[in-house]
Amino acid sequence: MLQLPSALLEQLQNYIPTWWLNPKQDHSAEMFRSLPLNAQDIAQASARLKRFAPYIAQVFPQTQAAKGLIESPLTPIPNFAKALTGFADCDEAPQQLWLKQDNQLPISGSIKARGGIYEVLKTAEEIACRETSFTPQSDYRQLAHPDYQRLFSQYQIAVGSTGNLGLSIGIMSAQLGFKTTVHMSADAREWKKQKLRDLGVTVKEYADDYAVAVAHGRQQAEQDPHCHFIDDEHSHDLFLGYSVAAERLQLQLQQAQIQVDRQHPLIVYLPCGVGGGPGGIAFGLKQRFGDAVHCFFAEPTHSPCCLLGLASHRHAEISIRDLGLDNHTAADGLAVGRPSQLVCEMMQPLLDGCYTVADETLYQLLALMQQQQQIQLEPSALAGAWGPVIWNRHAAELTAQLGLTAQQHQQATHLIWATGGSMVPEAEMQHYIAQGEALLQSRNV
Repeated sequence: MLQLPSALLEQLQNYIPTWWLNPKQDHSAEMFRSLPLNAQDIAQASARLKRFAPYIAQVFPQTQAAKGLIESPLTPIPNFAKALTGFADCDEAPQQLWLKQDNQLPISGSIKARGGIYEVLKTAEEIACRETSFTPQSDYRQLAHPDYQRLFSQYQIAVGSTGNLGLSIGIMSAQLGFKTTVHMSADAREWKKQKLRDLGVTVKEYADDYAVAVAHGRQQAEQDPHCHFIDDEHSHDLFLGYSVAAERLQLQLQQAQIQVDRQHPLIVYLPCGVGGGPGGIAFGLKQRFGDAVHCFFAEPTHSPCCLLGLASHRHAEISIRDLGLDNHTAADGLAVGRPSQLVCEMMQPLLDGCYTVADETLYQLLALMQQQQQIQLEPSALAGAWGPVIWNRHAAELTAQLGLTAQQHQQATHLIWATGGSMVPEAEMQHYIAQGEALLQSRNV
């Protein structure tokens, strides 16, 4: 028997935008100790990325200004905040609304550059240390030498992806010299598949959805001892690569003189597919800010897999298909039917809630962001942008559930995590914008 409130179940089954607050939160020290990952694991991932920074700066010149760190800007978006208030008929805009622009992450232009690239780098480091005299104290720029590329070419990397994870892994793996196969679902964008093929990556397409692509990729890797499968559903390394973002964000907030504490909470809205990216970031943020940060997952109405997994407490044992949902959404990076078991286990005590948003709204928000801030995002990256509307419309329930006073609610800093968009071909981006503008115009007639 599915244990969901009848109203929530009805809204999910009928593709009606909804929201859910997590009643199972537990931020005790005992809970944190029970989790399979901790702050020390995040610190080790951060240290590994710093070791690789000289190599990254050498082979990807666009990272030289940041000395090889793969990071995105933190951008205030006051014009969008004001426009959002009118668009959604809200009482007021957040006083502090910011955009974390992972759409501008170097190398692959999406949030997946964090986890995907990290796991490829860790795999390369392990092989180099095992097969050569390379050590963590070595100059990592050596890894660009043809000798190491020949070494890595003896190994394969495989991944199942809806698009952006495959891009990140394919670009980094090709640079190092790995043979790479990306198993892609039918809803992945054609331009992403072609870009991978142009890099020499093998792309295998499946008529079914993301879960089938992952299953085939995992099965292939199990048959080859020289193939490392990057598992978006279970990988600790992917999860930790994403979690390093919290350390970087904390520094950016300090530089922007944004205070984050219990009296000035940080509210973060994270687009969610299988859950690895938003889960890793939320985990890192909870380690950094504790009860001063509140994280919400944002999903399409046609693909609310994490909301369903967490609200039902069945995690990866339940799929949106069990509710009769079709998993068809313009937010292709979020088109996932079943959530990650690892992410659900990690997020059940930590996540504040989830909400869903319609594709039509994503396109309208995309057009608003372009009009008001001249920032171009792909549809899935706008899922987080509906979060401030949820915050405004349900203020009473949120303050009660989260234990906030009216003043704390008012003093919050809101952060929309923009997950991708800079690599979208110009013609396709203009098509997105035109769709959004047409929808905006029709609602104003």
